[in-house]
Amino acid sequence: MRDSLRLPTSPGFWRSPLRGTRFTSVLGLVLLVGIVVVFVTGLLSYAAYNPDLAAVNDKTPGKGLLGFYLFSWPTDPHWLYRLTQGVHVTLGITLIPVLLAKLWSVVPKLFELPPVRSVAHGLERLSLVLLVGGGLFEFTTGVLNVQLDYLFPGSFYPLHFYGAWVFFAAFLAHAALKVPTALRNVRRMRAGEPVDGGPAREESTAPTPDPPTVSRRGALGFVAGGSLLLFATTAGRSFDGLRGTALLAPHGGADPGSGPNGFQINKTAAYAGIRAADTGADSWRLTVTGRGGTVRLSRAELDGLARHSADLPIACVEGWSTSDQRWRGVRLRDLAALVGHDGDPPDVLVESLQTHGAFRHAALRANQVADPRSLLALYVNGARLSPDHGYPARIIVPAAPGVLNTKWVARLTFGRP
Repeated sequence: MRDSLRLPTSPGFWRSPLRGTRFTSVLGLVLLVGIVVVFVTGLLSYAAYNPDLAAVNDKTPGKGLLGFYLFSWPTDPHWLYRLTQGVHVTLGITLIPVLLAKLWSVVPKLFELPPVRSVAHGLERLSLVLLVGGGLFEFTTGVLNVQLDYLFPGSFYPLHFYGAWVFFAAFLAHAALKVPTALRNVRRMRAGEPVDGGPAREESTAPTPDPPTVSRRGALGFVAGGSLLLFATTAGRSFDGLRGTALLAPHGGADPGSGPNGFQINKTAAYAGIRAADTGADSWRLTVTGRGGTVRLSRAELDGLARHSADLPIACVEGWSTSDQRWRGVRLRDLAALVGHDGDPPDVLVESLQTHGAFRHAALRANQVADPRSLLALYVNGARLSPDHGYPARIIVPAAPGVLNTKWVARLTFGRP
């Protein structure tokens, strides 16, 4: 008998007095709201990469019906991606203690025998396996991406995208089965009524619980405190004045220093393989191609074109962002006009001098090219771009993910080949 109690399949193996109906229900209701927000903002992030431009930006082949919601990402408001991705990453990290506590509270159910009692029970168990596995996979890959630690096999984009759909489908199935019960239990507990036929005071679900060392209210407070700690040490990445508080997240590459170019960067010129010889006045030329032909422009010739300014932030998929910086350069739609696109400009393919890593090429949609704030930036905050910020020229587009604001631009091709 004692040996059987040591097996996870035995109810007597699980002896914590903290597990109970209300404890699990409260955590589940928090996750119900939080995970829906994380999922929706994640889909918006995916749409922001313009995934219908399949040959360039889309890193997820064969998405089929899963791409039903995709649309041309807007350029207004200019802080849109900064908000949606900041919420996605910060809330996702904040929910980690809640997710782990919820999994801990229901882990005995994973070991119940017999494993399948009926078809309905089998479907419920399958959804639970997908829910637990999918949740751990999504949160783990998300945290690794935020930390710039790509330890998983393959590209982050398709893995996280497909994993999100599997996890959310299981989440919806589980919610449909459990949310009515969770709401009823919390309502009855608050009213002092019996919970699912049990006593008004919540009892432990362990058949032979150990003596309590902390109350359930204290346990919920501990989980909430962990979430608040993660929030406090993550949210500052989106605010220049609070960036030093983001102790548990990278601050975006090397120290950007001070002065006009002293703001957040993710990849340095050295990391991207950019040499001074590649960007010198004698060697660098911007190649612009469209239906009217091709022109090649030096940095001095670009300086001679009409220049415009825009106050825009940089916001990256890892969740960090900057405040608005003042960029100055040539409008993308004016460059399109140089090569025969005088009316509504088309999509543009942007190619970088970068020699390795993702997004050496990026595509921008026609609505992004047409926006008067979309620039081939030559200056920032009144100074020439530094090498780490993309000298001799970089793209800056309102509301676009940071990786689409290509640095070290070498070629612009307007119109699809």
